[in-house]
Amino acid sequence: MWMLHSATMLPAFLLLFLMRTSNSLSETMSRDEKSKLRNQVLEMFDHAYQNYMDHAYPADELMPLTCRGRVRGLEPSRGDIDDALGKFSLTLIDTLDTLALLNKTVEFEEAVRRVVADVRLDNDIVVSVFETNIRVLGGLLGGHSMAVMLKESGRMVWYQDELLHMAKDLGLRLLPAFNTSSGLPYPRVNLRYGVRGPETRTGTETDTCTACAGTIILEFAALSRFTGDPTFEAHARRALDFLWEKRQRHSNLVGTTINIHSGEWVRRDSGVGAGIDSYYEYLMKAYILLGDDRFLQRFNTHYASIMKYISQPPLLLDVHIHKPLLPARTWMDSLLAFFPGLQVLKGDIQPAIETHEMLYQVTKKHNFLPEAFTTDFRVHWAQHPLRPEFAESTYFLYKATRDPYYLEVGRTILENLNRFARVPCGFAAMKDVRTGSHEDRMDSFFLAEMFKYLFLLFAEEEDLLFNVEDYVFTTEAHLLPLSLSTASNSQAPPLVNNMAGEELDDSNFEWTCPNTRLLFPDPAFPRNLREPIKSAVDNSCPRPTTHRREPGMGRPPLRAQDFMANNPEHLELLRRMGVSLIHLKDGRVQLVQHATQAVSAVAAEDGMRFMQEMMELSSQQQKEQLPPRAVQIVSHPFFGRVVLTAGPAQFGMDLSKSSSGVRGFVTVAEPYKGCSELSNGEIVAGRIALLQRGQCMFAEKARHIQKAGAIGGIVIDDNEGSSSDTAPLFQMAGDGRNTDDVTLPLLFLFHKEGNILLEALKENREVEVLLSDKARDRESIFKGKALRGALLDGSTDGAEEGDCPTEEKDHTSPASSKPVDQSQVTTQEQTTDDSVVGQESVQPAEGLSSYISVDEGEEPAVDGDSSSQSEDSLMADWQEDLEAFKQMEKDEL
Repeated sequence: MWMLHSATMLPAFLLLFLMRTSNSLSETMSRDEKSKLRNQVLEMFDHAYQNYMDHAYPADELMPLTCRGRVRGLEPSRGDIDDALGKFSLTLIDTLDTLALLNKTVEFEEAVRRVVADVRLDNDIVVSVFETNIRVLGGLLGGHSMAVMLKESGRMVWYQDELLHMAKDLGLRLLPAFNTSSGLPYPRVNLRYGVRGPETRTGTETDTCTACAGTIILEFAALSRFTGDPTFEAHARRALDFLWEKRQRHSNLVGTTINIHSGEWVRRDSGVGAGIDSYYEYLMKAYILLGDDRFLQRFNTHYASIMKYISQPPLLLDVHIHKPLLPARTWMDSLLAFFPGLQVLKGDIQPAIETHEMLYQVTKKHNFLPEAFTTDFRVHWAQHPLRPEFAESTYFLYKATRDPYYLEVGRTILENLNRFARVPCGFAAMKDVRTGSHEDRMDSFFLAEMFKYLFLLFAEEEDLLFNVEDYVFTTEAHLLPLSLSTASNSQAPPLVNNMAGEELDDSNFEWTCPNTRLLFPDPAFPRNLREPIKSAVDNSCPRPTTHRREPGMGRPPLRAQDFMANNPEHLELLRRMGVSLIHLKDGRVQLVQHATQAVSAVAAEDGMRFMQEMMELSSQQQKEQLPPRAVQIVSHPFFGRVVLTAGPAQFGMDLSKSSSGVRGFVTVAEPYKGCSELSNGEIVAGRIALLQRGQCMFAEKARHIQKAGAIGGIVIDDNEGSSSDTAPLFQMAGDGRNTDDVTLPLLFLFHKEGNILLEALKENREVEVLLSDKARDRESIFKGKALRGALLDGSTDGAEEGDCPTEEKDHTSPASSKPVDQSQVTTQEQTTDDSVVGQESVQPAEGLSSYISVDEGEEPAVDGDSSSQSEDSLMADWQEDLEAFKQMEKDEL
């Protein structure tokens, strides 16, 4: 069957391959069960949306932990993430067509009135062209489409295209970004001043990501066809044409980052995840929406190369565009989870099933997809900002196969959101999927996309106000009507084939999509595809290897693994080896070795060996990082839904060895610093003491509260404004003495997280917390007791089952009689002119002057994922994660 271009025939094309595999299979989940899950989706949406309206509107986003709005400029900068915020009530606009799809017509009409009355676009603020296009322009156009649909059915008769007028205003504000010789847009634009002139504070950038330039066509073409102004569509087509011309002609792949002026590829790694993802999506969907053959031809050409080079079922691994057989990295990012859904639209169902199953098994191990994970399915980046791509692919696969297995996948998504992300003021992003700690963040795409796909997954036809197959979903899940393919656009380019002279296989021009009833005549076939992948993921967690010394290495007087920075005997041994300590202003010390200062040649050799051992320990222990701990508020009104990221101590109770953690009510110690015997010991007894950092060693604080009868302690940073959002996690060191006498657990909270706990204590008479290695399932915390807001019946904690055993669980923090954890150590070699020569390696140099940085005393030890870097580099790496893959190349092979 030939694919047709007319809007009236496209739904038939979609239905051709969105067929059920077996009528009998779909009966596995009853209509009552689906209805219950659908209603649960609606309740969850209401919880998120109403909290945004109550606590954040008109701000762009909700901060669900602190129950307030995120206003750009008033909160600490998060880097590029904040470029999505433009003081235009982002979440409300992004949610408009979600309200309509969920049949909340009263709320939709009220939201439209609010947007029209309150939102202003003439703001002197620099925003991301990409994010503003897909979220705000797409949201206005999706809202307009829904308003027109409701008006045609006799509702919202007052509506006079107000949202469309706002969309055109915004489109005109984005157009200056396209004023480049290539037609590729600048990555940022000032909504009031454009990109030229000092007042814009932008326009100096030279690079943009492929997806940023290639994810414009749907919104701009829809704007042109709604308004009759071809300018927008012409600019979007020009950008797509340029990207197509700049593809690598041998591999037919595109890179991740491109120079917007010269067209040179800045980053030449190619995949289907972050930086490229929606470029491929928009080629396919532009064909569906606009009916232009060229978009499908280009997509098919790219797709053939993706399946040839990038796809290694069930994995999707980045390669180099000029050497496509050479892998570019050994990890995958979570944004590629959209790709199985795109493969469903393509009609290539089998690899979609395989990749989706791999993603599902990773999800079951960690409750959510980590932002990045390795080829053996370990966590690479631990954040999860409640991304919807996995739910999107789950919905499309269910539509294609009608396999009830995907309904169960959807149930798992719902349960995990409720059990691990739900907080009193909405749903909080996961800071670390390993511990269950939260981030004070609820992105607008959570409301725009997640609830659409989950609602459609469980909805019956009669639950919908309209036929969704009359619309195409944008990358932000906004609804654009397929009727736009016949809308007037007199200046649309002619349908010509510009691929003449290229040798392309006929398979690149497949014009039909397979009927899944013929693809899978055996109802068990999809299950047979999934089983090997499930087994592969289950068996992919090898135990960590034990560190071994180099053969033939002599034993020095002092081994690096035994070194303690506060041990006088060790300091004397270091002095004899020519190693001295330099105290830094931030409380750390550096170990510096000069062979000429050693007492003998043998001692100098021992010193060199000690430094080499320290480097080896640093490298090894970075593979055995002690993970962060969790402080979970379990009392009313939190009920375990707020989890704070905490740093562990090198002494005291090891929470990773406790199945239940330590639970108790908190109270503030007096004195607050905890550096002397407590004056309120009778109150502290049997409770978890809150202490402030400073004036004495951590171990001393622990001894004082333990003497008073405390069952645990939480040290809160005295550095105002510090936060685990922007600082690397760390572990608290001992005091150089034996700390076996400290038996209670001691955790560390940065100032921001500590304030959340202190505010809770101020607002509530009693605050009970759970100290543990990771957040616990609320059902297990309360042992089956009914919880306010708990919606799940008979749910079990899937986090514990099937989760990979990690190195951290096998390598516990040492007591003070053990050495300082060398995961904090940075190792570099200096040349004679004191310039730094690389990292993680030793370079021979005159004087053999090398240094290693360690922490002593109270200064916390870095517990990040760095590889022998300075403190500044560690901070940069952590910020890189928070800014969502801005500098992924730093983590390449």
